[in-house]
Amino acid sequence: MPPSRPHRDPASGRYVLPSRRLGPMGWLLLLGLAGFLGTCLWLVDASPARLAAGLPRLAAWTARGWPPDFSEWDALLLRAGETLAIGTLGTAFAGVLALPLSILAARPLTPSPLLRQPVRLLLDGLRGVDGFVFALLFVAAVGLGPFAGMLGVLLHSAGSIAKLWSEEIESADPGPLEAVAMTGAGRARIALFAVLPDRLPAMTSTLLYIWEFNVRASTVLGVVGAGGLGQELKAATDLLQFDRVFAILILVVLLVTGIDRLSALIRRRLA
Repeated sequence: MPPSRPHRDPASGRYVLPSRRLGPMGWLLLLGLAGFLGTCLWLVDASPARLAAGLPRLAAWTARGWPPDFSEWDALLLRAGETLAIGTLGTAFAGVLALPLSILAARPLTPSPLLRQPVRLLLDGLRGVDGFVFALLFVAAVGLGPFAGMLGVLLHSAGSIAKLWSEEIESADPGPLEAVAMTGAGRARIALFAVLPDRLPAMTSTLLYIWEFNVRASTVLGVVGAGGLGQELKAATDLLQFDRVFAILILVVLLVTGIDRLSALIRRRLA
């Protein structure tokens, strides 16, 4: 049997990469993948000719966007604040909701599958529906504005955070958990005194990553009327005000870059 990893050739003294040959199953998988990608291209109606025809229009719109229009800077800053608030509050409340769900979804703290599996199905449902869709539903339920956007971010993020946190809990050192469990402590005390102190830095890092993502995602929730910079962006695009579009995009980049830098700094302090 040929070696499965790089090895030194005794004759030349050089490292040689292993030679691999695809068997019938490998070729079948490649053909299946090629067929799947071809079907996807057909479904999206990918057309290089249409792209080539559209690029000059895009270049013309970009040229019309300079210089950016910051004339209504106070309104833009308000929308930027809404975007930041949507992502921040949605993440914070999602973390509060995700903590008990992650405990119920983690095998070490919830060994009974009758309780654990329904919670995991709930998390799959929350993660499976995008925050954009949740925001659209909440716009119909509570009306236009950033409140609907925050609720949409909250539900989707709760599923993602709880899923990741449950995996963090399952990777915790079982020693402290077993020691606390032997005292007769309940699930909440075990989580509080054995799991959270050990996994808190990793769980906080996960929460910060979700916060970064949510601030970025919140910039487009305004397309469905959920407030923030996305609402200004849609209005400017509909009116073909490309200089205002360019100004909004600059604000989006500055906002997201600032959040990324701050989040990275906090994560480094936690490491």
